[in-house]
Amino acid sequence: MSEKLKIKLTIADRIYPLTIDPVQEEGLRKAAKNIEQLAKKFESSYAVRDKQDVLAMCALQFASKIEQKGIDQSEDTKASIERLKVLDDMVNDKLG
Repeated sequence: MSEKLKIKLTIADRIYPLTIDPVQEEGLRKAAKNIEQLAKKFESSYAVRDKQDVLAMCALQFASKIEQKGIDQSEDTKASIERLKVLDDMVNDKLG
């Protein structure tokens, strides 16, 4: 078991101290950086000054990407299953 690591992340001008597993550090730092970049984009593009609104917009953006990936993967899986059924039928026709 590895030692816990104490880090500080800044999001929306607030510092968040965290105690994490070392393997989580890179992902958390990248996530915080992505949130900061998106928050700045929203602040400049939409003249939103309330940090809570900006963070809610960031959360919606990231959550919708995750949901869309799940939908896309589900559709890809359905299409793959259909192709496999067609191939299975073709093989069964040749064998039968």
